[in-house]
Amino acid sequence: MSAIHDLLAGAGVGLIGGLTSGFMGTSPGGGLVIFTVLLLGAEQHVAQGTSLITQVPPTGLAGVRRYWQSGNHSPLLWIVWIGVGFLIGGAGGGYAAAAVSDAVLQWTYVAYLVALIALLILRRDRKDGSSPTADQDHLPWLLLLLIGVLAGFSSGFMGIGGGLAITVGLAAGLRVPQHQAQLISLIFSVIPTNIPAAWIYWSKGLMVGWPAIIGIIAGLWVGTDLGARMANGVSKAVLRQSMIGLVALMALYMTYKALG
Repeated sequence: MSAIHDLLAGAGVGLIGGLTSGFMGTSPGGGLVIFTVLLLGAEQHVAQGTSLITQVPPTGLAGVRRYWQSGNHSPLLWIVWIGVGFLIGGAGGGYAAAAVSDAVLQWTYVAYLVALIALLILRRDRKDGSSPTADQDHLPWLLLLLIGVLAGFSSGFMGIGGGLAITVGLAAGLRVPQHQAQLISLIFSVIPTNIPAAWIYWSKGLMVGWPAIIGIIAGLWVGTDLGARMANGVSKAVLRQSMIGLVALMALYMTYKALG
């Protein structure tokens, strides 16, 4: 009975994480960490390990297809540079997380989310509605590499997948169109760049039981597809406002957990 409960609870966690991932073009890690704590009663390190391990399968593939079919594409070099940075940052973040307490991870998570909110709010579109990089196939490789390192480190250290950093870094930092930035972020939920960080957590046994893991993966497959369908039917302003709202709620909840 406990296994069935864990399977269903895991499916709920995965479905919510997938919906937010597909709708806002972020990796599902932020939602997975919080709802693994909330619905499965896991400790912070276990929730983070669970989040990273369940993101190894390409659960975001359906979401990527939805964005691609809607006309959003990405130059291969952008993926390569971000991916190289992600691998470097992910390993470093995973080792760093294993050396600190739950409270440190929680407060770091809060600070990270608040910084992302600030970037999203401060971002300004051009008056003509276009973006300086919208029609360019090239962005500075060093900036793409740095976005990848930040995303990878946040993935390994906080177990959140790194998609928030990629989406915000591209959209708010480099002024890439919102839907395109979300596609690129979702691509990294298909490419298993978080394997080094996931392995570190796995090797230390920081994960929930297998019934919950299976449920989460199944929920992610369904939720990401549904979320991407929804995203392609709304404007970039709605997407950005939705992201600000969700990240703010995540920050408030993690603050509550850290204070408790």
